[in-house]
Amino acid sequence: MDENFLLETATAQELYHEHAAKMPVIDYHCHLNPKMVADDYRFRSMAEIWLGGDHYKWRAMRTNGVAEHFITGDATDWEKFLKWAETVPFTMRNPLYHWTHLELKTAFGITKVLNPASAKEIYDACNALLATDAFSARGLMRRYRVETVCTTDDPIDSLEYHIATHESGFEIKMLPTWRPDKAMAVENPANYRTYIEKLSAASGVNISSFGDMLDALRVRHKFFAAQGCKLSDHGLEEFYAEDYTDAEIAAIFNKVYGGQTLTRDEIIKFKSAMLIVFGEMDAEAGWTQQFHYGVIRDNNSLMFKRMGADTGFDSIGEFCTAKAMAKFFDRLNSVGKLAKTILYNINPGANEVIATMIGNFQDGETAGKMQFGSGWWFLDQKDGMEKQMNALSTLGLLSRFVGMLTDSRSFLSYPRHEYFRRTLCNLIGKDVESGQLPASELDFIGQMVENICYNNAKNFFKF
Repeated sequence: MDENFLLETATAQELYHEHAAKMPVIDYHCHLNPKMVADDYRFRSMAEIWLGGDHYKWRAMRTNGVAEHFITGDATDWEKFLKWAETVPFTMRNPLYHWTHLELKTAFGITKVLNPASAKEIYDACNALLATDAFSARGLMRRYRVETVCTTDDPIDSLEYHIATHESGFEIKMLPTWRPDKAMAVENPANYRTYIEKLSAASGVNISSFGDMLDALRVRHKFFAAQGCKLSDHGLEEFYAEDYTDAEIAAIFNKVYGGQTLTRDEIIKFKSAMLIVFGEMDAEAGWTQQFHYGVIRDNNSLMFKRMGADTGFDSIGEFCTAKAMAKFFDRLNSVGKLAKTILYNINPGANEVIATMIGNFQDGETAGKMQFGSGWWFLDQKDGMEKQMNALSTLGLLSRFVGMLTDSRSFLSYPRHEYFRRTLCNLIGKDVESGQLPASELDFIGQMVENICYNNAKNFFKF
C-alpha cells in the first residue's frame, strides 16, 4: 500500500497524483452524528471510533466466529479491538482489509499490517493520537480536507447541532439531508400514529387529516431549507407508482391514523402518493432527490428483537421495480416537477437498468440532471465501483458523474474517497495506455478526473 496503491500504469499514477489527489472532499451523503461535530467530540479509543456502529466490521467478526460480547456487547474497548485485530487477517480480499490499512496509514501514519501480534502497539499509538486536538471529530474532517458533509436527518429533527456548528464558525459546512421515510411507513399503525404526533409537535401544525400532515411536512421542509438543506434521501425496498385518487389517500390516512391495519394495496397506494408529494416538494425547492433502493433489511428476526435496526443483518434484494421507477419519474416529469435525481442500487444486476433509466429523463438543460449514484453499501468497493462506472460509461456520460460519498457513520471513513479516486484513475489510465482513449487528450482527461472527484458535485449541488 505505497503511494501507487491500485494504480497499475504510469498514466493512472499521473492522473491520481496530479489531479485526483489534490481535490477537496465533498461528502454529500453520510450518517455522521451531528452532535459529535457540534461538540468537536473526542474519541476515547480506536475501538470506539472504529467499531462503534460499524456493521461492516460486525458482520465480518460474526463470520469469523467472534461472540457478540466482543462486538456489540459489554467487553472492554481493548478486548473488542483485539478481536477485530484477530479478524483482520481473515478479511483478505474483502474491502475491509484495504479500508482498515488505508485508514491506519492516512489518519495515523501507521504502515504495519494489523494482526494480533501488532494489535497492542497499534492500539496504543492510535489512542495517543486520538487524545490530541488534531484527532477530534473536527480535526479528522480537517485532516482529510473535507469541505462539505451532508448528514441524514428525519423531518422531525431539530437540527440544533447543525445550527450550533454553523454558529460556532466551523469552516467545514455540515448540512442536513431530508430523510422522510417514517412519514410513509404505514405498515405499523401504532408506530405511524406516534410518528405523526411527533411531526405535529415539531411543525406546530395540528394534524387530524392527510392535508394537515402535508402542511406539517411542508413547514419542516422549509425549515430544513433555511438550514442549508439541498438534498433529500429515500430508503426504499422498491419504487411505488400505483394509480390513486386524492380521496383514496385521504381515506387510507384516516384508517391508519385511527389504528387500523392497511391492506397491501392500500400501503402501496399510500407510498406511491407520498413519493410524488416528496418529489414535488424537492422540485419546488430546487433540491436534489436521492433514492437508495433494493435492500432487504433486518433479516434476522432474533437479532432484530435483541439489537434493533442497522446492526448488520441486511442483504441485497431482488425486486422487479424498473416499470414502477419509470412511471414514477414520468409522472413528475410530465408536470414539470422532476428534481435533479441520484439513483443508487444495491443489486449490481440493476446497474444497466439504472444507467439506461437516467437517460430517459435528462432534460438537455442541466448537465447530468439524472445521476447513477456511486457503488452503494455492499458495492462501495473496487469491483462494485468499477462495474458501476463501466455501466455508466457505456450507457451514459462518466464525465458528468458527481462521484463518491462515504455513506458512513465513522469519521475515519474519508479514505473511501481516496479509494474511489485511485480506482477511477486506474480505470481511465488503463484505457489510455491500451489505446482506447487518446493520450493526446490527457489534459482534458485530467480535468475530467478533477470534475468527477469534486467539481461536478460542487456545481451540481450549488454548495
